[in-house]
Amino acid sequence: MNETKEPRMSLPLQGVTVVSLEQAVAAPFATRQLADQGARVIKVERPEVGDFARGYDETVRGLASHFVWLNRSKESVALDLKSEHGREAVLAMVRETDVFVQNLAPGAAERLGLGSDALMELNPRLIHVSISGYGAGGPYSSKKAYDLLVQCEAGLVSITGTPDEPSKVGISIADIASGMYAYTGVLSALLNRQRTGHGEVIEISMLEALAEWMGFPYNYTYYGGSELPRTGARHAAIAPYGPFLCGDGKQVFLGLQNEREWATFCNEILEMPSLVHDPRFARNSLRVEHATELKQEIERGFANSTVDAVAEKLESAGIANALLRDLHALAEHPQLEARGRWRDYESPAGTLRALMPPATFVGAEPVMGAVPEVGQHTDAVLAEFGVLRAAEVAV
Repeated sequence: MNETKEPRMSLPLQGVTVVSLEQAVAAPFATRQLADQGARVIKVERPEVGDFARGYDETVRGLASHFVWLNRSKESVALDLKSEHGREAVLAMVRETDVFVQNLAPGAAERLGLGSDALMELNPRLIHVSISGYGAGGPYSSKKAYDLLVQCEAGLVSITGTPDEPSKVGISIADIASGMYAYTGVLSALLNRQRTGHGEVIEISMLEALAEWMGFPYNYTYYGGSELPRTGARHAAIAPYGPFLCGDGKQVFLGLQNEREWATFCNEILEMPSLVHDPRFARNSLRVEHATELKQEIERGFANSTVDAVAEKLESAGIANALLRDLHALAEHPQLEARGRWRDYESPAGTLRALMPPATFVGAEPVMGAVPEVGQHTDAVLAEFGVLRAAEVAV
């Protein structure tokens, strides 16, 4: 376990306050990243039950795996937003805050009087961020949007999986994509506010965020005239790329990017120089066309070697490669350990371990604060903003 280093500089978002009416993944992912870099994040939750992601599972010592990932370093304020007291409490916080984030059901923020027009009038320097499934306006604006469904609508499922069966991506990638754009949108708006003194209204659609990430398959299909085939862990447009069986029954994953690497691979790894100019494999597009035959030739070359021996040989030759790791192996990854990327943080279930945020500010330690209980900070936060406690507020 790595000891936390004392910070030598302030984090870039210290002094920034965020109020978030958030649930599930997209908005919590955005605001946790803001909290990582020093922002104060006040998470507004429903009394008693809180963010419904708290109940997804109980795998982290009784806590939900999604929730502990997305909600460290935040303060939880429990408010009934259908009550006048709850709405007034949010408005009191918004008057003095920098960023407001919400991913409620379509139209819910406006019905509560917390839409962008109302809040920007109250605080013209506010950065108001809304995350929705499909965006305001258009026939899908009120359509329910769960991650799998957006993956389908964005075309991702159509290109993921095997030729026999499409598959979703194994993580909530539509939520993560929209959360990332919300995070970077807030950073851009904070920078612009320094110049103009004015806030911003930012709208993020899960469909549009994920569709942006579909640029390669879109271009391939729209301009190429054919659908991108589902190829499992292989690549539809690059070969050799993906898993190949070795003599011990295990798979090595590799990727070649150019003809120089192909020649090196044939000469030094397979020791089959004749393949370099074989008419079936003479350029990348031909290797893709003859992918089945290519796989047979490569696996014939690997047949007398273990996966570790093949990987070592690939590495020595400068050919990109990887071994297939499960999540237990990720937790013990030698590179993450060598770089000291793991940190401890607190939760209602005790001390947990997580990776540091990927954006590392040299000389500064990211905030790795505790995961809050529902409403843990309600009294203190409301008192700070001059709001009296009401009976319906859970503490």
